[in-house]
Amino acid sequence: MAYRRVINAMPIKFVYLHAETLLENQFEKTLEQVLLSIAINGAIITKLPLATYFFSSIYHYVTCFKVKSTHIYRRQGEIIMDFLFNINAQFYIAAYLIGAIPFGLLLAKFFAGVNVKESGSKSIGATNVLRVVKESNPALAKKLGAATLLLDALKGMLVLLAAYVAGMPESTLWGVAVLAVAGHCFSPYLWFEGGKGIATGMGVLLVMLPLETLVGIAVWGIMAKTVKISSLSSLTGVIALLVASFFIHPEMAHAPVVIITIILFYKHIPNIVRLVKGEEKALV
Repeated sequence: MAYRRVINAMPIKFVYLHAETLLENQFEKTLEQVLLSIAINGAIITKLPLATYFFSSIYHYVTCFKVKSTHIYRRQGEIIMDFLFNINAQFYIAAYLIGAIPFGLLLAKFFAGVNVKESGSKSIGATNVLRVVKESNPALAKKLGAATLLLDALKGMLVLLAAYVAGMPESTLWGVAVLAVAGHCFSPYLWFEGGKGIATGMGVLLVMLPLETLVGIAVWGIMAKTVKISSLSSLTGVIALLVASFFIHPEMAHAPVVIITIILFYKHIPNIVRLVKGEEKALV
């Protein structure tokens, strides 16, 4: 009952006046004034100790909440700035954003006037560039396919080599490698779509695990010459690389290699489905 008497006793005009002020531009300062004024008015009008206690409690609670919120926001800002100025984070961001550059799409549009996102497998990788451009210009298709393959491999390698020269630890280098592949496969420039990641993956793994990558490339070459199916050749080469890493470097932490392998297989799910159905086309 005491609470209801306090609420009923509040001047309606007073509350409306301050409500308008609240909706303007000084929310925090006005909110304190409103609560304090309501507490004083409630105590005077009702003459109830409960009023003063109740509204004063609200006033102190909101004031403390504002102070804590300000501290939290300031601390969050400090954390974000510390992250952005951390050299490891800078290499991570660079790896992702540079790895995300869709060279295949850009080369095909600029030199051949075609959009590989709308033709073939709709991938931005070298295989689809070769397949799509070949329909209109076979000679140019080989050049653009080779250029796409080279640039997709180099974009991850260059950031990784820069991080190595800068003296980054091995854990950071592996983070750069994974993020370069993730950038290519889930490019923010293409609304987080992208290529299959084989060239970029082989590029970064050639830096981190050169012997294992050479094994994978050799297996890929053999499969490409025999079965002539790009997806099957690529995935077989990736598996060979992963297995070789357990034999050549059994002591290393294999999690980054496994993560890259999972990303590559995930991006090849449509190809795997077609392979199972016998519908995957050979690259002639």
